[in-house]
Amino acid sequence: MPPKVLSRTVSNVSATVGASQNPQSKDQPYTRNQRLTLLACILGSSAAFLDGTIVNVALPAIRASVHGGLQTQEWVVDGYLLTLGALLLVGGSLGDVYGRRRIFALGVGSFGAASLVCAIAPNAPLLIAARAVQGIAAALLVPSNLALIMDTFSERQRAAAIGTWTAWTGIATVAGPLLGGLLVQAASWRWVFVINLPLVLVTLWLARAIPAQRRDPDAEIDWTGGGLVALGLAGPIFALIEQPSYGWSNPRVYGAMAVGCLLLVLFCWWENRCSAPMLPLAIFRTRNFAIGNITTFLLYGGLSVALFFLVVFLQQVGGYRPLIAGLATLPISILMFLLARRFGALADRLGPRLFMGIGPIVAGAGLLLLLALGTHPNYLTDVLPGVTLLGLGLSITVAPLTATVLSAAPAAHSGIASGVNNAISRVSGLVAIAIGGAVVSGHFASQVMHALQSSHPAHGAGQAVAQAASATLQVHVPAGFAAAAHSHVHAVLARASVGAFHLAMLLAAALAIVGGVLSLLGIRSQHSP
Repeated sequence: MPPKVLSRTVSNVSATVGASQNPQSKDQPYTRNQRLTLLACILGSSAAFLDGTIVNVALPAIRASVHGGLQTQEWVVDGYLLTLGALLLVGGSLGDVYGRRRIFALGVGSFGAASLVCAIAPNAPLLIAARAVQGIAAALLVPSNLALIMDTFSERQRAAAIGTWTAWTGIATVAGPLLGGLLVQAASWRWVFVINLPLVLVTLWLARAIPAQRRDPDAEIDWTGGGLVALGLAGPIFALIEQPSYGWSNPRVYGAMAVGCLLLVLFCWWENRCSAPMLPLAIFRTRNFAIGNITTFLLYGGLSVALFFLVVFLQQVGGYRPLIAGLATLPISILMFLLARRFGALADRLGPRLFMGIGPIVAGAGLLLLLALGTHPNYLTDVLPGVTLLGLGLSITVAPLTATVLSAAPAAHSGIASGVNNAISRVSGLVAIAIGGAVVSGHFASQVMHALQSSHPAHGAGQAVAQAASATLQVHVPAGFAAAAHSHVHAVLARASVGAFHLAMLLAAALAIVGGVLSLLGIRSQHSP
């Protein structure tokens, strides 16, 4: 795009952003630099948020292209979540030390470079490695956004600016599944990463307008804590994802689990001794903060499991086209966009406890409705009721949950509290998908092996049986079976896939419902009955 055209386009969009100011702040109109800063933050966040929803729709196409299985699909998601969740707090600290504009630009540029590598990756290992680098870049990018807005706008302007940022990034999140399905169906899964590049280039061009930020070169960065938590999380995640292929008796599996757990224990010990910890454990002594973050872990863990397996199941078993599978979860985002703010306002008046309790239970009920899905799911009768109830439950919960966690922390730790809650929501998805993948793969493999071995497959089909058992949530009959056995093998794979998917939904529902019950019993609210 020519510079003059780019400049004219950005000016038009920034004028639209500026026009959304709160009427109460008309006596303080946004300056040009403020509008461009806000637009840069919106576009930078949109790239990261879009990547969180657009990739799931592409997972079946990625699996077919790089010849991977469920483990490959899990690593494509968890490689990103692992580095993002582990390094979010370190990324915030780097912004304090080296300047938020600099770290923001570094994160955006690195995210674009990693996206390009993802788009051209010829094999699964390079794709997963590039996804991990994307997570590192997002850990630099995400914490800087709201901090830049807080630094750039006056106190009277901040609420309107943050509201504008929330609305536009919410639109990016809503558009993710639809855009992902459209790109995969019309072109290739590689375009879900290519789409990041225009956003990155425009964001870097806009970042020149961001005013220079204050720096604190004497601030300490908890590199040791960051390394311990990253490697500590990587160990159990590796063990859970690889266990279906190697078994728990394999040294690489139980060794990774043991080393990872040991490093997480050392992380907790270090954070208690460190002079400037990335995670000050003392803030968890506040009741609402601790329970709110446990609820966050459970609810977002359940949501991650549900969305991961639902989109994969609809395509690989239900036969949905990528675009339709992307549209399947759209009601969740639309309901949250329309209702979350209203429920947040109600919780301000009535207290958060009932909302934080009832919301996850409603979401869990929606997940239980998805147990109606079979090998030929009808969207209107089988999928829509469940995802609608799930979206309603999340709309009831999210705003009260976030507000409770932030208000429970001392004012001096409000930034840390926000970062901790953000990191926990990411790590919960990482852990839950790994656990869910291990449970689903194990159930699928045992059902397929039992059914096919008991039916006495043709001589020489032993390898085919093993291959079929490893193709989790897949109804395609592998080579090696006699033509006469194809219909029987297909039926076995279909039954095993449906059973494994139902197990995943039960796990997701249990996590959400337990989170709701915990909030009902544990959250203290002065407005609650």
